[in-house]
Amino acid sequence: MNRVQRTLILGLAIFAAAFAAACPERTSIADISANPSKYSSKDVAIAGTVQDSYGVSIPGTPIRGGAYKIDDGTGSIWVMTEDVVPTKGTQIGVKGRIGSGVNWKGRNYGLGMYEKDRRLAKK
Repeated sequence: MNRVQRTLILGLAIFAAAFAAACPERTSIADISANPSKYSSKDVAIAGTVQDSYGVSIPGTPIRGGAYKIDDGTGSIWVMTEDVVPTKGTQIGVKGRIGSGVNWKGRNYGLGMYEKDRRLAKK
């Protein structure tokens, strides 16, 4: 192996390690509910099915957002978003920040998550 190949392989290895470190490990909702102080104000990733959703989206305007409840089989949690709210039954993965006493638009959702990123299940 020449020097250029070794440098390229080392660079790819460093990039992969940094990418993996930036992604939070998926956490069960039961773990979050059982020990909310451990996850409070921390980024976590969860995945499950949307059970309920409330939102508003006015086409052609920046007005959108809402809340949806996600269930992973171990429990459920409300997720607040400033994006379009997914519909009931959607399989989804969400990354965001956990908060207790989450308030959004004057409604208190108790233990919840502020969405930072989401991924829909591939069909």
